[in-house]
Amino acid sequence: MTDSSSLQGQVTIAPRVLTTIVRQTALQTEGVQRLALKAPRRSHVQGKRAHAPGVEIILNEGAVHASVHVITSPNANMLTLAQSLQNEIAHAIEHIVGLQVASVDVTIDDVHFSARNSSQP
Repeated sequence: MTDSSSLQGQVTIAPRVLTTIVRQTALQTEGVQRLALKAPRRSHVQGKRAHAPGVEIILNEGAVHASVHVITSPNANMLTLAQSLQNEIAHAIEHIVGLQVASVDVTIDDVHFSARNSSQP
């Protein structure tokens, strides 16, 4: 049996994997209806980038910078939801991939009301 600490080789995780983790984490968070369709604004942070609708990931010196744009439920406490998203996304990246998270920016772009609720004042 080979000791895994003595193995040689390289492990590469594509930045696109991180966008998937961010998307799935956000969509599973109570109060998030969906992600915004537009791409997040380009961050000033330099590094390797990956984009998905509503998500931008930047890898810079082994640290992850994530940006996510969401559409919320009308009954969600937006501040609490945004803080929860920051924590959940950072935890998911650190736990699943093992990378350090430098920042998680959350932007709430809109609130989704169902057709039934939108007709009420």
